[in-house]
Amino acid sequence: MQFLCKEYQDGNPRVRSLVTETRIHLVPSLNPDGYELAREAGSELGNWALGHWTEEGYDLFENFPDLASALWAAEERRLVPHKFPNHHIPIPEHYLAEDATVSPGTRHGGRAVTGRWRLTRLHLPWQVAVETRAVMAWMDKNPFVLGANLQGGEKLVSYPFDTSRPVSEMPAAARRPPDDYEDDNPELQETPDHAIFRWLAISYASAHLTMTETFRGGCHTQDMTNAMGIVQGAKWHPRAGSMNDFSYLHTNCLELSIYLGCDKFPHESELQQEWENNKESLLTFMEQVHRGIKGLVTDQQGEPIANATIVVGGINHNIKTASGGDYWRILNPGEYRVSARAEGYNPSVKTCSVFYDIGATQCNFVLSRSNWKRIREIMAMNGNRPIRRIVPGRPMTPRERMRLRMRL
Repeated sequence: MQFLCKEYQDGNPRVRSLVTETRIHLVPSLNPDGYELAREAGSELGNWALGHWTEEGYDLFENFPDLASALWAAEERRLVPHKFPNHHIPIPEHYLAEDATVSPGTRHGGRAVTGRWRLTRLHLPWQVAVETRAVMAWMDKNPFVLGANLQGGEKLVSYPFDTSRPVSEMPAAARRPPDDYEDDNPELQETPDHAIFRWLAISYASAHLTMTETFRGGCHTQDMTNAMGIVQGAKWHPRAGSMNDFSYLHTNCLELSIYLGCDKFPHESELQQEWENNKESLLTFMEQVHRGIKGLVTDQQGEPIANATIVVGGINHNIKTASGGDYWRILNPGEYRVSARAEGYNPSVKTCSVFYDIGATQCNFVLSRSNWKRIREIMAMNGNRPIRRIVPGRPMTPRERMRLRMRL
Protein backbone atom coordinates (compact mmCIF):
# COMPACT_ATOMS: atom_id res chain seq x y z
CA MET A 1 0.00 0.00 0.00
CA GLN A 2 2.81 2.42 0.88
CA PHE A 3 4.59 1.54 -2.35
CA LEU A 4 1.50 2.23 -4.47
CA CYS A 5 0.85 5.57 -2.77
CA LYS A 6 4.45 6.75 -2.99
CA GLU A 7 4.95 5.70 -6.60
CA TYR A 8 1.62 7.26 -7.58
CA GLN A 9 2.64 10.57 -6.01
CA ASP A 10 6.06 10.35 -7.67
CA GLY A 11 4.40 9.99 -11.07
CA ASN A 12 5.27 6.35 -11.83
CA PRO A 13 3.23 5.80 -15.04
CA ARG A 14 2.78 2.08 -14.45
CA VAL A 15 1.46 2.54 -10.92
CA ARG A 16 -0.66 5.55 -11.90
CA SER A 17 -2.32 3.49 -14.64
CA LEU A 18 -2.94 0.59 -12.26
CA VAL A 19 -4.41 2.77 -9.50
CA THR A 20 -6.62 4.92 -11.73
CA GLU A 21 -8.04 2.02 -13.77
CA THR A 22 -8.43 -0.60 -11.04
CA ARG A 23 -10.43 -0.81 -7.84
CA ILE A 24 -7.89 -2.35 -5.46
CA HIS A 25 -9.04 -3.82 -2.14
CA LEU A 26 -6.38 -4.70 0.43
CA VAL A 27 -7.02 -6.74 3.59
CA PRO A 28 -3.94 -6.60 5.87
CA SER A 29 -4.94 -9.75 7.75
CA LEU A 30 -7.85 -12.14 7.54
CA ASN A 31 -6.85 -13.58 10.91
CA PRO A 32 -5.68 -10.67 13.10
CA ASP A 33 -5.85 -12.56 16.39
CA GLY A 34 -3.72 -15.37 14.93
CA TYR A 35 -1.24 -12.79 13.68
CA GLU A 36 -0.95 -11.28 17.16
CA LEU A 37 -0.03 -14.69 18.59
CA ALA A 38 2.68 -15.19 15.96
CA ARG A 39 3.99 -11.66 16.37
CA GLU A 40 4.40 -12.03 20.12
CA ALA A 41 6.48 -15.17 19.68
CA GLY A 42 8.52 -13.69 16.84
CA SER A 43 10.41 -15.43 14.06
CA GLU A 44 12.86 -17.22 16.37
CA LEU A 45 10.36 -18.82 18.76
CA GLY A 46 7.42 -19.27 16.37
CA ASN A 47 6.55 -22.36 14.35
CA TRP A 48 4.41 -23.09 11.29
CA ALA A 49 1.25 -23.72 13.36
CA LEU A 50 1.45 -20.63 15.56
CA GLY A 51 -1.07 -18.11 14.25
CA HIS A 52 -2.47 -20.51 11.66
CA TRP A 53 -5.81 -20.75 13.42
CA THR A 54 -8.00 -18.08 14.94
CA GLU A 55 -8.34 -17.67 18.69
CA GLU A 56 -11.44 -19.89 18.49
CA GLY A 57 -9.50 -22.59 16.62
CA TYR A 58 -10.75 -22.10 13.04
CA ASP A 59 -8.68 -22.60 9.92
CA LEU A 60 -10.33 -19.80 7.97
CA PHE A 61 -9.04 -20.83 4.54
CA GLU A 62 -11.08 -24.04 4.54
CA ASN A 63 -14.05 -22.85 6.62
CA PHE A 64 -16.19 -22.06 3.56
CA PRO A 65 -19.10 -24.11 2.17
CA ASP A 66 -18.03 -26.97 -0.09
CA LEU A 67 -19.76 -25.96 -3.32
CA ALA A 68 -17.54 -28.11 -5.55
CA SER A 69 -18.93 -31.36 -4.15
CA ALA A 70 -22.47 -30.01 -4.58
CA LEU A 71 -21.73 -29.17 -8.23
CA TRP A 72 -20.25 -32.59 -8.96
CA ALA A 73 -23.18 -34.35 -7.31
CA ALA A 74 -25.54 -32.35 -9.54
CA GLU A 75 -23.46 -33.29 -12.58
CA GLU A 76 -23.79 -36.94 -11.63
CA ARG A 77 -27.56 -36.51 -11.74
CA ARG A 78 -27.33 -34.54 -15.01
CA LEU A 79 -28.91 -31.46 -13.47
CA VAL A 80 -26.28 -28.99 -14.73
CA PRO A 81 -26.93 -26.38 -16.07
CA HIS A 82 -30.72 -26.63 -16.51
CA LYS A 83 -31.67 -27.22 -12.86
CA PHE A 84 -28.36 -26.59 -11.09
CA PRO A 85 -26.10 -23.66 -12.12
CA ASN A 86 -22.46 -23.98 -13.12
CA HIS A 87 -21.78 -20.55 -11.58
CA HIS A 88 -22.96 -18.42 -8.67
CA ILE A 89 -23.97 -21.53 -6.78
CA PRO A 90 -26.04 -20.37 -3.79
CA ILE A 91 -24.78 -20.87 -0.26
CA PRO A 92 -26.73 -23.68 1.45
CA GLU A 93 -29.36 -22.32 3.85
CA HIS A 94 -28.17 -24.48 6.72
CA TYR A 95 -24.70 -22.95 6.38
CA LEU A 96 -26.05 -19.43 6.92
CA ALA A 97 -27.89 -20.31 10.14
CA GLU A 98 -26.53 -18.66 13.28
CA ASP A 99 -25.68 -22.03 14.85
CA ALA A 100 -24.40 -23.55 11.60
CA THR A 101 -21.66 -26.16 11.74
CA VAL A 102 -19.41 -27.36 8.95
CA SER A 103 -19.35 -31.12 8.60
CA PRO A 104 -15.72 -32.10 8.06
CA GLY A 105 -16.29 -35.23 6.02
CA THR A 106 -12.84 -36.11 4.72
CA ARG A 107 -11.38 -32.62 4.98
CA HIS A 108 -8.44 -31.80 7.20
CA GLY A 109 -8.70 -29.14 9.84
CA GLY A 110 -5.09 -28.03 9.90
CA ARG A 111 -1.95 -28.65 7.92
CA ALA A 112 1.77 -28.46 8.21
CA VAL A 113 3.53 -26.52 5.51
CA THR A 114 6.49 -28.87 5.95
CA GLY A 115 4.48 -31.71 4.45
CA ARG A 116 5.59 -33.96 7.31
CA TRP A 117 2.78 -33.23 9.72
CA ARG A 118 -0.98 -33.11 9.39
CA LEU A 119 -3.51 -32.37 12.08
CA THR A 120 -6.82 -34.04 11.36
CA ARG A 121 -10.35 -33.34 12.50
CA LEU A 122 -12.28 -36.19 10.98
CA HIS A 123 -15.08 -36.76 13.46
CA LEU A 124 -16.38 -33.55 14.95
CA PRO A 125 -18.05 -30.73 12.99
CA TRP A 126 -17.00 -27.15 13.71
CA GLN A 127 -18.87 -23.89 13.47
CA VAL A 128 -18.65 -21.21 10.81
CA ALA A 129 -16.25 -18.50 11.96
CA VAL A 130 -17.37 -14.88 12.20
CA GLU A 131 -14.44 -13.94 9.94
CA THR A 132 -15.70 -16.37 7.31
CA ARG A 133 -19.18 -14.84 7.39
CA ALA A 134 -17.65 -11.37 7.03
CA VAL A 135 -15.58 -12.40 4.00
CA MET A 136 -18.57 -14.04 2.29
CA ALA A 137 -20.66 -10.90 2.80
CA TRP A 138 -17.76 -8.81 1.44
CA MET A 139 -17.56 -11.02 -1.66
CA ASP A 140 -21.30 -10.72 -2.28
CA LYS A 141 -21.20 -6.92 -1.90
CA ASN A 142 -18.33 -6.25 -4.32
CA PRO A 143 -18.07 -7.55 -7.91
CA PHE A 144 -14.50 -8.81 -7.59
CA VAL A 145 -12.78 -10.13 -10.71
CA LEU A 146 -9.34 -11.31 -9.55
CA GLY A 147 -8.09 -12.09 -6.06
CA ALA A 148 -5.15 -13.55 -4.18
CA ASN A 149 -4.68 -14.62 -0.60
CA LEU A 150 -1.07 -14.29 0.56
CA GLN A 151 0.33 -17.02 2.79
CA GLY A 152 3.72 -18.26 3.92
CA GLY A 153 5.66 -21.44 4.61
CA GLU A 154 6.05 -22.38 0.94
CA LYS A 155 7.10 -20.68 -2.27
CA LEU A 156 4.56 -21.37 -5.00
CA VAL A 157 1.19 -20.34 -6.44
CA SER A 158 -1.78 -22.64 -5.94
CA TYR A 159 -4.99 -22.46 -7.99
CA PRO A 160 -8.41 -24.24 -7.91
CA PHE A 161 -9.80 -26.74 -7.62
CA ASP A 162 -8.51 -27.43 -4.11
CA THR A 163 -11.10 -30.17 -3.68
CA SER A 164 -10.30 -33.63 -5.05
CA ARG A 165 -13.11 -35.40 -6.87
CA PRO A 166 -13.70 -39.13 -6.33
CA VAL A 167 -13.19 -41.11 -9.51
CA SER A 168 -16.76 -42.44 -9.41
CA GLU A 169 -18.10 -38.87 -9.61
CA MET A 170 -15.84 -37.78 -12.46
CA PRO A 171 -17.43 -37.80 -15.93
CA ALA A 172 -15.53 -39.69 -18.61
CA ALA A 173 -14.98 -36.45 -20.56
CA ALA A 174 -13.10 -34.97 -17.60
CA ARG A 175 -10.66 -37.88 -17.42
CA ARG A 176 -7.63 -37.48 -19.63
CA PRO A 177 -4.12 -38.86 -19.84
CA PRO A 178 -1.47 -36.91 -17.91
CA ASP A 179 0.59 -34.32 -19.75
CA ASP A 180 4.08 -32.99 -19.26
CA TYR A 181 3.27 -30.89 -16.19
CA GLU A 182 0.79 -33.02 -14.24
CA ASP A 183 1.21 -36.48 -12.80
CA ASP A 184 -1.35 -39.19 -13.30
CA ASN A 185 -3.82 -38.32 -10.56
CA PRO A 186 -7.32 -39.74 -11.09
CA GLU A 187 -8.81 -37.43 -8.44
CA LEU A 188 -7.54 -34.22 -10.08
CA GLN A 189 -10.55 -32.28 -11.37
CA GLU A 190 -9.73 -29.21 -13.43
CA THR A 191 -11.91 -26.11 -13.45
CA PRO A 192 -13.42 -25.00 -16.77
CA ASP A 193 -11.02 -22.03 -16.48
CA HIS A 194 -7.97 -24.24 -15.93
CA ALA A 195 -5.91 -22.63 -18.70
CA ILE A 196 -6.74 -19.16 -17.40
CA PHE A 197 -5.81 -20.08 -13.83
CA ARG A 198 -2.47 -21.44 -15.06
CA TRP A 199 -1.82 -18.21 -16.96
CA LEU A 200 -2.51 -16.17 -13.83
CA ALA A 201 -0.34 -18.41 -11.66
CA ILE A 202 2.55 -18.32 -14.13
CA SER A 203 2.29 -14.53 -14.40
CA TYR A 204 3.14 -14.34 -10.69
CA ALA A 205 5.67 -17.17 -10.43
CA SER A 206 7.66 -16.19 -13.52
CA ALA A 207 8.08 -12.59 -12.31
CA HIS A 208 9.20 -13.71 -8.83
CA LEU A 209 12.96 -13.54 -8.29
CA THR A 210 13.32 -17.08 -6.89
CA MET A 211 9.98 -18.93 -7.13
CA THR A 212 10.90 -20.90 -10.24
CA GLU A 213 14.35 -21.85 -8.90
CA THR A 214 13.14 -25.21 -7.67
CA PHE A 215 16.27 -27.23 -8.46
CA ARG A 216 16.93 -27.47 -4.72
CA GLY A 217 13.47 -28.88 -4.13
CA GLY A 218 10.59 -27.26 -2.29
CA CYS A 219 10.89 -25.41 0.98
CA HIS A 220 10.43 -28.52 3.10
CA THR A 221 9.99 -31.47 0.74
CA GLN A 222 10.23 -32.39 -2.94
CA ASP A 223 9.20 -29.86 -5.56
CA MET A 224 5.51 -30.34 -6.39
CA THR A 225 5.48 -27.77 -9.20
CA ASN A 226 7.70 -29.45 -11.82
CA ALA A 227 10.07 -26.48 -11.71
CA MET A 228 7.30 -24.02 -12.63
CA GLY A 229 6.42 -22.62 -9.20
CA ILE A 230 2.71 -23.33 -9.70
CA VAL A 231 0.45 -26.24 -8.78
CA GLN A 232 -3.23 -27.10 -8.67
CA GLY A 233 -4.36 -27.18 -5.06
CA ALA A 234 -5.96 -30.64 -5.24
CA LYS A 235 -2.69 -32.12 -6.50
CA TRP A 236 -0.57 -30.53 -3.79
CA HIS A 237 -2.82 -30.40 -0.74
CA PRO A 238 -6.45 -31.45 -1.34
CA ARG A 239 -9.05 -29.97 1.01
CA ALA A 240 -12.76 -29.22 0.74
CA GLY A 241 -14.39 -25.88 1.46
CA SER A 242 -11.46 -23.64 0.51
CA MET A 243 -11.84 -19.92 -0.04
CA ASN A 244 -10.51 -20.30 -3.60
CA ASP A 245 -13.11 -22.89 -4.62
CA PHE A 246 -15.88 -20.90 -2.96
CA SER A 247 -14.86 -17.69 -4.70
CA TYR A 248 -14.82 -19.40 -8.10
CA LEU A 249 -18.17 -21.17 -7.75
CA HIS A 250 -20.13 -18.48 -5.88
CA THR A 251 -18.84 -15.24 -7.43
CA ASN A 252 -17.22 -13.93 -10.63
CA CYS A 253 -13.82 -13.80 -8.94
CA LEU A 254 -10.83 -15.97 -9.88
CA GLU A 255 -8.92 -16.45 -6.60
CA LEU A 256 -5.47 -17.99 -6.14
CA SER A 257 -3.24 -18.71 -3.14
CA ILE A 258 0.22 -17.17 -3.25
CA TYR A 259 2.81 -18.60 -0.86
CA LEU A 260 5.40 -15.85 -0.60
CA GLY A 261 8.35 -17.70 0.92
CA CYS A 262 9.60 -20.58 3.01
CA ASP A 263 9.62 -18.64 6.29
CA LYS A 264 6.11 -18.03 7.60
CA PHE A 265 7.32 -15.25 9.90
CA PRO A 266 10.58 -13.80 8.51
CA HIS A 267 12.85 -11.68 10.65
CA GLU A 268 12.62 -7.92 10.29
CA SER A 269 16.07 -7.83 8.66
CA GLU A 270 14.81 -10.12 5.88
CA LEU A 271 11.65 -8.17 5.00
CA GLN A 272 13.28 -5.87 2.43
CA GLN A 273 14.61 -8.81 0.42
CA GLU A 274 11.25 -10.59 0.65
CA TRP A 275 9.61 -7.43 -0.71
CA GLU A 276 12.07 -7.28 -3.62
CA ASN A 277 11.41 -10.95 -4.36
CA ASN A 278 7.67 -10.36 -4.67
CA LYS A 279 7.29 -6.72 -5.81
CA GLU A 280 7.31 -7.27 -9.59
CA SER A 281 5.11 -10.37 -9.20
CA LEU A 282 2.45 -8.45 -7.29
CA LEU A 283 2.31 -5.70 -9.90
CA THR A 284 2.22 -8.13 -12.81
CA PHE A 285 -0.51 -10.20 -11.18
CA MET A 286 -2.74 -7.18 -10.52
CA GLU A 287 -2.34 -6.07 -14.14
CA GLN A 288 -3.83 -9.37 -15.33
CA VAL A 289 -7.29 -8.16 -14.25
CA HIS A 290 -7.24 -6.09 -17.45
CA ARG A 291 -6.82 -9.13 -19.69
CA GLY A 292 -9.91 -10.55 -21.41
CA ILE A 293 -13.21 -8.85 -22.21
CA LYS A 294 -15.37 -6.29 -20.47
CA GLY A 295 -18.53 -4.42 -21.33
CA LEU A 296 -22.03 -3.27 -20.55
CA VAL A 297 -25.33 -5.11 -21.00
CA THR A 298 -28.31 -2.81 -21.58
CA ASP A 299 -31.84 -2.92 -22.97
CA GLN A 300 -32.90 -1.08 -26.13
CA GLN A 301 -33.57 2.07 -24.09
CA GLY A 302 -30.01 2.07 -22.75
CA GLU A 303 -30.97 0.95 -19.23
CA PRO A 304 -28.41 -1.40 -17.62
CA ILE A 305 -29.45 -5.00 -16.99
CA ALA A 306 -28.18 -6.41 -13.70
CA ASN A 307 -27.59 -10.14 -13.17
CA ALA A 308 -27.47 -10.86 -16.89
CA THR A 309 -25.50 -14.02 -17.67
CA ILE A 310 -22.35 -13.84 -19.81
CA VAL A 311 -21.59 -17.13 -21.56
CA VAL A 312 -18.24 -17.78 -23.25
CA GLY A 313 -18.30 -20.59 -25.78
CA GLY A 314 -16.10 -23.53 -24.84
CA ILE A 315 -15.87 -22.57 -21.14
CA ASN A 316 -18.54 -24.21 -19.01
CA HIS A 317 -18.52 -21.51 -16.35
CA ASN A 318 -20.55 -18.33 -16.69
CA ILE A 319 -20.46 -14.97 -14.94
CA LYS A 320 -23.09 -12.33 -14.14
CA THR A 321 -23.28 -8.58 -14.68
CA ALA A 322 -23.01 -6.26 -11.70
CA SER A 323 -25.76 -3.89 -10.51
CA GLY A 324 -24.78 -1.36 -13.19
CA GLY A 325 -25.01 -3.92 -16.00
CA ASP A 326 -21.22 -4.00 -16.37
CA TYR A 327 -19.10 -7.14 -16.44
CA TRP A 328 -15.46 -8.23 -16.66
CA ARG A 329 -14.29 -11.66 -17.83
CA ILE A 330 -10.60 -12.67 -17.68
CA LEU A 331 -9.67 -14.71 -20.75
CA ASN A 332 -6.51 -15.89 -22.44
CA PRO A 333 -5.66 -14.47 -25.88
CA GLY A 334 -7.92 -15.85 -28.61
CA GLU A 335 -11.26 -15.45 -30.36
CA TYR A 336 -14.42 -16.26 -28.41
CA ARG A 337 -18.11 -16.62 -29.15
CA VAL A 338 -19.80 -14.70 -26.32
CA SER A 339 -23.49 -14.38 -25.52
CA ALA A 340 -25.48 -12.30 -23.04
CA ARG A 341 -28.74 -13.60 -21.62
CA ALA A 342 -31.27 -12.22 -19.15
CA GLU A 343 -34.75 -13.14 -17.93
CA GLY A 344 -37.38 -11.52 -20.14
CA TYR A 345 -34.94 -10.68 -22.96
CA ASN A 346 -33.80 -12.29 -26.18
CA PRO A 347 -30.14 -13.41 -26.04
CA SER A 348 -27.47 -11.61 -28.01
CA VAL A 349 -24.36 -13.27 -29.46
CA LYS A 350 -21.16 -11.80 -30.87
CA THR A 351 -17.51 -12.69 -31.47
CA CYS A 352 -14.95 -11.04 -29.19
CA SER A 353 -11.17 -11.15 -29.66
CA VAL A 354 -8.64 -11.04 -26.82
CA PHE A 355 -5.09 -9.91 -27.62
CA TYR A 356 -1.75 -10.49 -25.90
CA ASP A 357 -1.29 -6.87 -24.86
CA ILE A 358 -2.75 -5.81 -21.52
CA GLY A 359 -6.12 -4.14 -22.02
CA ALA A 360 -9.52 -5.81 -22.00
CA THR A 361 -11.53 -5.85 -25.22
CA GLN A 362 -14.79 -3.89 -25.06
CA CYS A 363 -17.72 -6.20 -25.81
CA ASN A 364 -21.13 -4.57 -25.18
CA PHE A 365 -24.56 -6.15 -25.59
CA VAL A 366 -28.01 -4.66 -26.23
CA LEU A 367 -30.88 -7.03 -25.43
CA SER A 368 -34.42 -6.76 -26.79
CA ARG A 369 -37.52 -7.66 -24.80
CA SER A 370 -39.01 -11.09 -25.39
CA ASN A 371 -42.60 -12.35 -25.08
CA TRP A 372 -41.65 -15.37 -23.03
CA LYS A 373 -42.62 -13.78 -19.73
CA ARG A 374 -46.19 -13.19 -20.93
CA ILE A 375 -46.30 -16.65 -22.52
CA ARG A 376 -45.30 -18.25 -19.22
CA GLU A 377 -48.00 -16.28 -17.40
CA ILE A 378 -50.65 -17.52 -19.85
CA MET A 379 -49.33 -21.08 -19.56
CA ALA A 380 -49.53 -20.86 -15.76
CA MET A 381 -53.14 -19.67 -15.94
CA ASN A 382 -53.85 -22.72 -18.09
CA GLY A 383 -52.29 -25.06 -15.53
CA ASN A 384 -49.15 -25.34 -17.67
CA ARG A 385 -51.14 -27.50 -20.09
CA PRO A 386 -50.92 -27.05 -23.88
CA ILE A 387 -53.20 -24.25 -25.08
CA ARG A 388 -55.59 -25.32 -27.80
CA ARG A 389 -55.28 -23.28 -30.95
CA ILE A 390 -58.53 -21.55 -31.95
CA VAL A 391 -59.39 -22.41 -35.55
CA PRO A 392 -61.39 -19.68 -37.37
CA GLY A 393 -64.84 -20.90 -38.44
CA ARG A 394 -65.00 -23.70 -35.86
CA PRO A 395 -67.36 -23.05 -32.95
CA MET A 396 -65.81 -23.01 -29.49
CA THR A 397 -66.85 -25.49 -26.84
CA PRO A 398 -68.26 -24.15 -23.52
CA ARG A 399 -65.00 -25.14 -21.76
CA GLU A 400 -62.90 -23.26 -24.32
CA ARG A 401 -65.09 -20.15 -23.85
CA MET A 402 -64.65 -20.38 -20.06
CA ARG A 403 -60.84 -20.67 -20.36
CA LEU A 404 -60.73 -17.74 -22.77
CA ARG A 405 -62.73 -15.55 -20.34
CA MET A 406 -60.40 -16.51 -17.48
CA ARG A 407 -57.31 -15.53 -19.52
CA LEU A 408 -58.86 -12.22 -20.52
